[in-house]
Amino acid sequence: MENRQAKTQTPIDPKNAHILVVEDNVSNFVLIARLLAFMGVQKCEWKTTGWGVVDFAHTMPQVDLILMDLHLPHEDGYEALAQIRQDEKLKDTLVVVVTAYGSGDEMRKSREAGFDGFITKPLDADRFPEQIAQILNGESVWELGM
Repeated sequence: MENRQAKTQTPIDPKNAHILVVEDNVSNFVLIARLLAFMGVQKCEWKTTGWGVVDFAHTMPQVDLILMDLHLPHEDGYEALAQIRQDEKLKDTLVVVVTAYGSGDEMRKSREAGFDGFITKPLDADRFPEQIAQILNGESVWELGM
């Protein structure tokens, strides 16, 4: 797989960001959605599996960021990422891991697979909005939890 180079990105105002959250746990999604809303994100969609993520993303007017759990039913985050990277419309979309499996090995595997960042659960409610703001500003975030 590829190791993606940081690309120059025009900063995205959270109020204009279209974010797709791929997460199978309802309470995790609710927390993510609330933290995104707190920082001004108004356009947040939710998908519970990696299966069909490309088709689902095509129903959105645009996708600026995909927050992807790794361990999902049907197709995991790695399989979903491979489909995203093969799609002409979505191939350059920022895709950041949000996982409870925060290890150095998992982070390395995610980077090698072509993800654009790595955030571990449980999410730090004080830090998460800052991490998302960094990502929307074109900075990469690769962090293991405390």
